[in-house]
Amino acid sequence: MMRSLHLCTLLVVFSGLWTSMGWAQVSGGAHESQQPGAREAEQPVGMVSEPCPEPLVLPAGVHDLLVELFVEPRKLTGADLDRLTRNPQFMELTQTNRQRGAQDWAGLCHYRAANVSASTAAVAPRVVFMGDSITENWGLADPQLFERGILNRGISGQTTPQMLVRFREDVIALKPRAVHILAGTNDVAGNTGPSRPQDFKNNIMSMVELARAHGIHVILGSIPPAAAFNWRPQVQPVPQIRELNQWLRDYAAHNGCDFIDYYSALGGAAGELKPELGNDGVHPNRDGYRIMRTLLEKRLAQYVR
Repeated sequence: MMRSLHLCTLLVVFSGLWTSMGWAQVSGGAHESQQPGAREAEQPVGMVSEPCPEPLVLPAGVHDLLVELFVEPRKLTGADLDRLTRNPQFMELTQTNRQRGAQDWAGLCHYRAANVSASTAAVAPRVVFMGDSITENWGLADPQLFERGILNRGISGQTTPQMLVRFREDVIALKPRAVHILAGTNDVAGNTGPSRPQDFKNNIMSMVELARAHGIHVILGSIPPAAAFNWRPQVQPVPQIRELNQWLRDYAAHNGCDFIDYYSALGGAAGELKPELGNDGVHPNRDGYRIMRTLLEKRLAQYVR
């Protein structure tokens, strides 16, 4: 790969790594899941009793590199990109991920094994975090948050229609007391194709109504700030993010949901993610997640006692 690789290319690769992966845990543990790069079994066809392959294990070396580049506060460079994209394990993960993602658009297999484990855990699920990479990466930046029955069900790259499809399996079936929904960045970016603002609103409303019908309290998070998307340079996200956040605030107020304003805490005057709070302009780093946790903790306390 040429050393002139741009940041946008890295972000596409990084985002694609996580989609529908279904990580079991970092390798080196006792869970016997499929190692990346192993030959994929023949894909099942049609409606079958078990369509999901074994969860993949995230190699410790790749985990540590992702944390170094995207979680620890720093300014990314071309040399950083080369370190990631030339990593053989990362390359194998990306290839396997693409194969699996083509068969599982909504990511239903991503957390299926983890959901089975959660349903029989000593501590019952209390709060589920539903979202995209900003939620999924939160587990890299602050793994201690996801204890005491707080479960992370973020999938990188996802939009709200994908989340809605898996909402029953990844939220309702776990019977939590509350769900934290943090979504919209990839809808604005058009990751799964063009859509209307109303489509995003419809998907949020459907998830809220499903949760409330099952006695699950809803915490809605604002869409975090971003002045640009490196993988969608033609999109100007600031006006849409601001408009959708105002709708989320109003909808939450009129429908008995909590609303967490991450946007104001993380954003600069021009609608950008403050550079000291995110390494790539879209995803918070450890300092950004620390602020997010501070905003959220009071709301979580009543559900994790």
